[in-house]
Amino acid sequence: MIRTTLATISALLALALPAQAADDGIATPTLRASITVTSDVVRVGDLIDNAGSAALIPVYRSPDLGTTGALPVAQVLSVLRAKQVIGVMTGDIKEVSVTRLARTLANKDLENAVASALERRFGLGEAANITVTFDRGVSDMRLDASNTGALQPVATRYDARSGRFDIAFEVSNDNNPAPTRLRFAGTAIETVEVAVLTRDIERTEMLKSSDVAQERRPRAEVTGEPATRERAVGMQLRRPMRAGTPIRVADIAKPEFVQRDQSVTIIYQVPGLYLTTRGKAVESGAEGDTVTVLNVQTKRTLTGTVTGRGQITVQGASQAAPMAPAVEPADQTSSLQRETPAPAPAAPAAVSPTKVSQAQIPPAQFPPAQFLQAQAKSE
Repeated sequence: MIRTTLATISALLALALPAQAADDGIATPTLRASITVTSDVVRVGDLIDNAGSAALIPVYRSPDLGTTGALPVAQVLSVLRAKQVIGVMTGDIKEVSVTRLARTLANKDLENAVASALERRFGLGEAANITVTFDRGVSDMRLDASNTGALQPVATRYDARSGRFDIAFEVSNDNNPAPTRLRFAGTAIETVEVAVLTRDIERTEMLKSSDVAQERRPRAEVTGEPATRERAVGMQLRRPMRAGTPIRVADIAKPEFVQRDQSVTIIYQVPGLYLTTRGKAVESGAEGDTVTVLNVQTKRTLTGTVTGRGQITVQGASQAAPMAPAVEPADQTSSLQRETPAPAPAAPAAVSPTKVSQAQIPPAQFPPAQFLQAQAKSE
């Protein structure tokens, strides 16, 4: 009988506690519908407001880093009662959402950290040109949110022959005096951006936009200065090359518009006169190059500038001495363009038109054969 009476009194007191707390101005414990945690356990103080001295009591293991879980209210209340926490107001909450905060280190961030640790060390160049590959396919990594510090390399090993690295990092922790330690292993190779052929190319072909791609290749594969795609397009290879071969600056040159022993057109050009004739290139040359050419009619060698495909221009002032007067064969091709001359002084009646023309245009400035032919046309 006494035991029954005591049990009844205890039940009444338990039911009266929330009202009593309200009357005394003490806040009532209230369940939260959504919570976030940073540690690996969920405590009473995370689940309910006004938990009082029970706030630090652990009740659940936290979800995985960076994930969210749900707890049914009935289950939460059952666990709280087991921890001697009663009288919690739940309202109309059906479940409690629990999210565990985390610091995410993306795979790219880890690659950059390794490259920065190796930059300008062990014979490597800038970090931006170091390609890092982790063992076991390291992906994004999540750390406890309390790990707020930067990744500081504390031990670095690298084998330049194999490209293997083994690096340890430390990250400072706000909740723990001991930093979090991370270790990564893999390969790190210095690479360069270089133009690469998309098909087999012969020496005589000019590189088109579709013939060249831009790729990042290991630096060891490119001995010398790598050529960019922009620099390679429009140029000519110095030797035949296979598809997939990286192009160096030394592998390309301006396209040769004139080949050695090629039949070319020689253009003689001075103010007031423009003549063309046939010739034979003594040497190869690209546009703008100075080459030697043979006039096949006079058998004289001249020096001129490559100005187009199969075309060499000889300026009148570039000739060292006039050629012996000779009449070119009838099949020589020539053309004449005269500028409007300034009024010439009156010539004596006894002077022939030929002498007047010679006086106006000194024959020493032109190949005599072409000059005579031009003169004959003007008459």
